Amino acid sequence: MTDRPLTLMAVHAHPDDEATGTGGILARYAAEGIRTVLVTCTDGGCGDGPGGVKPGDPGHDPAAVASMRRQELKASCDVLKISDLEMLDYADSGMAGWPGNDAPGSFWQTPVEQGAARLAELMRHYRPDVVVTYDENGFYGHPDHIQANRITMAALEMTALTPKVYWTTMPRSLMQRFWETMREFQEDMPEPDPAETAAMAEIGLPDDEITTWVDTTAFSGQKFDALAAHASQGENIFFLKMGKEKFGEWMGMETFVRVKDATGASLPENDLFAGLR
Repeated sequence: MTDRPLTLMAVHAHPDDEATGTGGILARYAAEGIRTVLVTCTDGGCGDGPGGVKPGDPGHDPAAVASMRRQELKASCDVLKISDLEMLDYADSGMAGWPGNDAPGSFWQTPVEQGAARLAELMRHYRPDVVVTYDENGFYGHPDHIQANRITMAALEMTALTPKVYWTTMPRSLMQRFWETMREFQEDMPEPDPAETAAMAEIGLPDDEITTWVDTTAFSGQKFDALAAHASQGENIFFLKMGKEKFGEWMGMETFVRVKDATGASLPENDLFAGLR
């Protein structure tokens, strides 16, 4: 036994990913006295600028956007009561196919072993009992999400640590209803073309392949407020339009696939720390 607190490390790509994907578990486990460590890999410079200015448009300043998003991230961490924030500060690569994918110094162009070595150093320092990141496709194919998965899994191989490791996901039983709800709250949302519809159908996993269902309903208000802290990002407005009650109904369960485990905890499970306490 040790006096070291149980520790959760979440590895995310951009400022605001911590709120949408794992805001519930970060708030819940912080409330339970668990140390929560957030690693944000990029500076978010490919996000929206003031007034919703998009990357590549006149007036979009990636450095200014990154600075603004850093402050929003710190505010989100305060809301979620995150114990420790670590920023790797790689340049945001942008969505798949954007020019930033090829930019020298972007996260996508960073050698995996280089990013993994930096993350491994943080893992050795914090000694997480649970590590959470994206799946191999970055959940929906975002280059920086994919890279976050790659450096996380490589970093684990560089250390002697044996934490439980989880990839974020969503049950497909909810995905279709989720898109219908998006259209309800975003009346100007265009109908996706058949290729986009087919791609969306592949997001997430069948319910029976999800290993871990964590109820974070009691913390959905914090999750909502953390997302609101990233108010500069237009893509978050849909979630905020829901209001806290509806948001809690949709975002109160966070789901994962357990990919590494040395505890032997039975599946399915409802606690990332099952077998550890």
